Amino acid sequence: MIRKCLFPVGGYGTRFLPATKALPKEMLPIVNKPLVQYGVEESIEAGLFEIGFVTGRGKRAIADHFDISYELEHQINGSDKEKYLTSIRHVMHEGVFSFTRQKEMKGLGHAILAGETLIGSEPFGVVLADDLCIPEADGDNVMAQMVKVFKQFRCSIVAVMEVPEDEIHKYGVIEGEEMKDGLYRVKSMVEKPKKEDAPSNLAVIGRYILTPDIFDILRDTPPGKNNEIQLTDALMTQAQDGVVMAYRFKGTRFDCGSVEGFVEATNYCFEELYKKGNLN
Repeated sequence: MIRKCLFPVGGYGTRFLPATKALPKEMLPIVNKPLVQYGVEESIEAGLFEIGFVTGRGKRAIADHFDISYELEHQINGSDKEKYLTSIRHVMHEGVFSFTRQKEMKGLGHAILAGETLIGSEPFGVVLADDLCIPEADGDNVMAQMVKVFKQFRCSIVAVMEVPEDEIHKYGVIEGEEMKDGLYRVKSMVEKPKKEDAPSNLAVIGRYILTPDIFDILRDTPPGKNNEIQLTDALMTQAQDGVVMAYRFKGTRFDCGSVEGFVEATNYCFEELYKKGNLN
């Protein structure tokens, strides 16, 4: 019913310069694994095996990562170093990968519209690799949780979390009617409001399930904040004309788009996963 997931990975990663001058920020490692691989693993575990990347200039390392390196395979064949390739080999075996380019950076909505050729006319997930989400112990990952919600409501869904007032200006924020614990019907959405203008403390993070009519809406969405095509604006149109649900997910999210969040995620994964043998 839902089998595709889109990864917008065309951004420049300027907050990590000079490291990202030649290296995609999505390839920066959290301990021993590139950030983008965590998101791809989450997608595949949720049953979304067809992975589409919307890339840009200087992003070829992402495609190379999800492909076979024959020279490397030859060099470590039969050695104890092969174990370090276990996780990426699993991802490459389970996933089907496709790529298109975003010719210019004009916002998240523009990036998703650029991915229409990879998605077609079916519902799909969206993962923003900057948001690293760790599920609760023995619980489903965030995308798997959202797939379950989608199977019930068959509409676009955004993942939300409660954030402090002094951080509300960093996010898109929803106003919604709570249908049941942790599930809201969206009434309005505001992109990066001042705290006094925020309709709630429920902020949208980088996990979405979108219905395919979002592409036509994005085509008709004028540039908004920062003169970019905002996904928030398109979702607001969808909510007014139909239904958009917001889901308060279970798990821990790290903002790896910031240096502070990246370091926090690295420390957490090292202490709680890697040292305990739960990070392959």
